Amino acid sequence: MRSQRLRRFGLSAVLALAAGLSGMVQPASAAAAPMTMSVDKASARPGDTVTVTLVFTNDQTTNAQFVYQSIQPTWNTSQDPGLKYAFDSCTGETVQCNAAQQSGTLRYNVPVVPGATRTAKLTFKIAPDSACGPSRRIEFYSYLYYEYQGGQAKKDGIFTTGTDIACPTPAPAAAQHR
Repeated sequence: MRSQRLRRFGLSAVLALAAGLSGMVQPASAAAAPMTMSVDKASARPGDTVTVTLVFTNDQTTNAQFVYQSIQPTWNTSQDPGLKYAFDSCTGETVQCNAAQQSGTLRYNVPVVPGATRTAKLTFKIAPDSACGPSRRIEFYSYLYYEYQGGQAKKDGIFTTGTDIACPTPAPAAAQHR
């Protein structure tokens, strides 16, 4: 008798947990994120330059009055001593755009009216002697923070992107002449 109660309780607990977790998941039709982050190359080689594009869209009904963003290497990227790269430029619709070595910060031109966007582009160069291979990726995460409704309301979030670092293909061996 006791084991049946425990089984019913266990089943009820599992069903309640599943129902609670499904309520936390946003449907696929949820509004688009206020930030997109992309790279111009899904795969790059040592010596290449890669551009990261950040696009902020004001998804509110009032002006965004302050927008701050940072870009940092992911934990996996920062823990791989063979990956060598450095940011060398930061441009776009910003009042501050600092990119040095492996990270950067920026603030977009404000106000950003509802539905409008601001774009920033950061480029980094992969060192010629950087490690490469099928498990090597230079990945970034970006923290976005913005204020709207006269500074009374705010939102923030984390966004990610990355580039595979492919090894150079060796030149084909010259055909032997007979």
